[in-house]
Amino acid sequence: MNGKIYLVGFGPGSEEHMSFKAKAAIAESDVVIGYTTYIKLVKDLLDGKEVVKKGMTEEIDRCIEAYEQAKLGKTVALISSGDIGVYGMAGPTYEVLLQAGWTPRDDIQVEIVPGSTALSACASLVGAPLTHDFCSISLSDLLTPWPVIARRIEAAGNADFVVALYNPKSGRRTQQIVEAQEILLRYRSPDTPVAIVKSAYRRRQSIQLVRLDEMAECDIGMLTTVLIGNSSTFIKQGLMITPRGYANKYDRLTGAAKEGEQAGISLSMGLEGWYACLRQYVQDNPGLTLEKIADYFGVVVGEVLSAIAAGESAGEHKAARVQTEKLHEVVQSCEQWGRLRGILRAEAGAVSELFLQAQDFQRRGDWLNIETEAFHCHVNWSKVDAAYFACRGGKSYGVNFIDNKGQLVFRLLLTKEDGEFSAAKLAAYRQTWQAFAEEVCND
Repeated sequence: MNGKIYLVGFGPGSEEHMSFKAKAAIAESDVVIGYTTYIKLVKDLLDGKEVVKKGMTEEIDRCIEAYEQAKLGKTVALISSGDIGVYGMAGPTYEVLLQAGWTPRDDIQVEIVPGSTALSACASLVGAPLTHDFCSISLSDLLTPWPVIARRIEAAGNADFVVALYNPKSGRRTQQIVEAQEILLRYRSPDTPVAIVKSAYRRRQSIQLVRLDEMAECDIGMLTTVLIGNSSTFIKQGLMITPRGYANKYDRLTGAAKEGEQAGISLSMGLEGWYACLRQYVQDNPGLTLEKIADYFGVVVGEVLSAIAAGESAGEHKAARVQTEKLHEVVQSCEQWGRLRGILRAEAGAVSELFLQAQDFQRRGDWLNIETEAFHCHVNWSKVDAAYFACRGGKSYGVNFIDNKGQLVFRLLLTKEDGEFSAAKLAAYRQTWQAFAEEVCND
């Protein structure tokens, strides 16, 4: 007789929110295994079942028990609240099975039964906070290093995601929610709406709607999920709402597409429209450096260069991407440009400007070294992912080397002689542009 393991997510815990499939899987099972609290939540469905209760820290024991019972030919339901695949037991179970040599082709079948997640259950109680892009982050550092968690919060805040925080606080873990609040306040207004939902759809359910700057002071525990809005989330009539974005495209009353927009077509501020908007801004505001443009829009220099290179007109700025396979050849070709000005920017904001000759460059493994009697500078060439030729209305001519995050690694610029660019240097620069860029030089 072949055994079977059902990995069952039964939702918030109330039977009316449990799927038909979850109930059927439990009914079919000989053995039900779960954390003690989960067993209590489904106790009305366990008559005649062999029940195995495990404690909070015995997750792997539950997985091993399920496998051992299935090897005896039994049908086993390993249960979890919410969705068992979201911060649940599905992952650890598969890890245990695979480590034991099990494969999907073995006699023991494994089937996941999804359930309503904690974040979707909590969201349903406070309105519609998840109707645009969102992410979930667990604040538990029992198995995940805090620097990893902090980077994820930082990224979510910077990207303006609605954020759902799981495992926000416990008796011993009290500072993590404070740290999360501090990180998000770097990117969000203090009055950003926050929903704090405890025991959704359970006997001791409680809901608090507060501001982000009040969040860490609230009653929060391990049975709480915290939903933090993005920059457009609002509370009205006691409901927390994140707009889907229809107001950007359609008239609120008639439903007709707004002027300049088309139903079924990307927004005018979609990717192409965004690039056009940036180019128009550059055209309308002469005198800006690439860094000032990037700061204005809150983007990286690589994105500014990509936008300028994508269109024909960006005022005094022109740009073209270097062919990927010719990145190093561009450095070698700079020897024709004579004396150069090198600019290096550290992540923390420090800027170094160096005067050098292209022959000062030496490539050693992953490093591009610049060595003169006055200084030694080392550029991690393995970080360079792209390069753009860029010129600005007769004021600067050069090439920008960009990493895979769009940040400037270093920049090489032509230098002036007696306040002017020499015709020979400009000719050599244009020749290099023509030889290595994806687009011809139109300066």
